[in-house]
Amino acid sequence: MIKIDYTNVMADIIGERDGILREELLSFRHFITETHARIKKEKENKFYFAKLPYQDTEDIKEYGKYVRENFDYFVLVGIGGSSLGTQMLFESLKWINHNQFDFPKFYILDNVDPEKVASVLELIEPEKTIFNVISKSGSTVETIANFSIVLDLLKDKLGDKWKEHIVITTDTEKGFLRKFAKENDIKTFEIPSKVGGRFSVLTPVGLFPASALGIDIDELLEGARKMDLICSVEEYVEHNPAYLLAMIHYLANMRRGKNIAVMMPYSERLSSFVDWWRQLWAESLGKDGLGQTPVKAIGTIDQHSQIQLYREGPKDKIITFIYVENPTRDLKISDNIPEDIGYLKNHTLHEILTKELLGTRAALTKSKVPNLTITLDNINPYNIGMLIYLYEMATGFSGYLYKINPFDQPAVEEGKRFMYALMGREGFEEKLEEFNELNKDKYKLEI
Repeated sequence: MIKIDYTNVMADIIGERDGILREELLSFRHFITETHARIKKEKENKFYFAKLPYQDTEDIKEYGKYVRENFDYFVLVGIGGSSLGTQMLFESLKWINHNQFDFPKFYILDNVDPEKVASVLELIEPEKTIFNVISKSGSTVETIANFSIVLDLLKDKLGDKWKEHIVITTDTEKGFLRKFAKENDIKTFEIPSKVGGRFSVLTPVGLFPASALGIDIDELLEGARKMDLICSVEEYVEHNPAYLLAMIHYLANMRRGKNIAVMMPYSERLSSFVDWWRQLWAESLGKDGLGQTPVKAIGTIDQHSQIQLYREGPKDKIITFIYVENPTRDLKISDNIPEDIGYLKNHTLHEILTKELLGTRAALTKSKVPNLTITLDNINPYNIGMLIYLYEMATGFSGYLYKINPFDQPAVEEGKRFMYALMGREGFEEKLEEFNELNKDKYKLEI
């Protein structure tokens, strides 16, 4: 179950300077009707992610079971959209001590930071490890570089059996990884060609590792199907949760100057959900001088580091709180505590966490900072599936509002081209010349 309380973004609560008029939301009804029809037609193309909740998962579950029964370590080799979704599923749906007590232990090789890569490889036993190499293009530099390290390790330690310890998730036809898998008869999963990396968590990119780690992926997809049903049937903005979130952020951004979107869950299990959302929101909507900067905060930790700025700094933010009604565990404070802190007697930590959220929300509302609250009754695969689909659809719909393409990332590609030039890749000689023109260190301080 998910509830969205957007009371504190509305003008009748925080004033017209910072809040949204209901009439503004309703004034887009014709646009929403037209866009709703366009999205339905685009589910075979740009909005192909909307078809993912209905996929067959038997092969994924079967191989996931094989991994659980035969390996003690699962290492994901991938970055960005190839890793953030799985990290989010792992950290939200497995308990925090999983790697200390359960199997298979899970690690991610994303960045090409040698300290991290070496540290992870020191923790595993290659003969008991499965490596899932993920890249849609099949040529992501960080992924291929880390894979080359892994490949050397496996060949050195396992000899001819190295192929049994690799699963590749990549494009259906093209790219280095597809070619490598075919030449070496390695188990593969496919990323649908019409699904971009940051929208791919409900493809084998996220579903296979989740299944291997014992997460119920059918329940995950069931939650996504529920949200798809709601968003497909309802086109009225106040009944469609994805359109509602998109409209609120768009109006706050374009008409109220809220250029920063903060997401602040009051559950550390949802910390990585914010990392996943941050890429989705930034890479999809940050184009043509438009879009909001997504910022991560965690309750209650960032009450002590960020709320001062949010209340009394620039009025350029909209806050989304995420609250979980029923944690899987709770701890109670006894009545045998010093009298000076007696007000804590017999309260649980979750009760305190809840009151902290309510107090922070009231303080922000008092300062006329727009804020909304998304409430989950529990953290489970069904609710996470709903939440994933909700934000994917809100992001896609926002593309129509901003009149940009939310499914490409041209600015990211430019940095990659410069990197290829610096690595001496053939065909990027002109890029190297351009880089040398740009890379001037005219003003520099050395200490």
